[in-house]
Amino acid sequence: MKVTVGGPLKLAFRPWVEGLENVPAEGPAILASNHLSFSDSFFLPAVLDRKVTFIAKAEYFTTPGVKGRLTAAFFKGVGQLPVDRSGARGAGEAAIRSGIEVLERGELFGIYPEGTRSPDGRLYRGKPGGLARVALATGAPVIPVAMIDTEKIQPPGKIMPKLMRPGIRIGKPLDFSRYQGMEHDRFVLRAVTDEVMYEIMKLSGQEYVDMYATAMKRQLAEQAKAGREAEKAAKAALARAEKEQAEKEKAAKRRSEP
Repeated sequence: MKVTVGGPLKLAFRPWVEGLENVPAEGPAILASNHLSFSDSFFLPAVLDRKVTFIAKAEYFTTPGVKGRLTAAFFKGVGQLPVDRSGARGAGEAAIRSGIEVLERGELFGIYPEGTRSPDGRLYRGKPGGLARVALATGAPVIPVAMIDTEKIQPPGKIMPKLMRPGIRIGKPLDFSRYQGMEHDRFVLRAVTDEVMYEIMKLSGQEYVDMYATAMKRQLAEQAKAGREAEKAAKAALARAEKEQAEKEKAAKRRSEP
């Protein structure tokens, strides 16, 4: 996959990279990145010599048919790990276990602390569960990563990607060994997560929003729904007004007839 996917990807988009020296040549490490685009999970591994394992929803691996098998093979090839998302708590625990297993093998584990893609290009509050618990349970260093402009390559609704140069900034490893054994302390988990998000913010230059991206997506969806309902109501009111006006004109015409 490094050759068949990574090679053409680098050739076509020519991503620029800063801080490659901060990724260890061997041993476990966590790559904690902002999340702007579906392509983030491809560009980051493409510029590294080592394999990076991310987690992905299990549906990518269980879809039936030829297309489903090809999709599963592709995601396995690019280092995606299936996680069953049935139930928020179950999904979180599965992701944590998967991350710990990857790091115990001495590999690189990639994670998006925001939990989902940014809906508007801003950086959102990191979720304190997965990243911090995996880091404290394993003692692996956390390397902050900033993806730059990847959301501009293929905006929502666009089929063909735009050929442009995205960027990747890799920060210095963060050591949280001082919190070892405290992975169940919610205040510690929050502190670790916030420290990582602050470093990502400095690397990316994004505006920080102190709320979860999932909450913002719900808010935007509700606003869009309210807008559609308001537009529908306005069209219905206009149609009624036009009908009433037509009836008035028709009645006036009848009265004016001899």
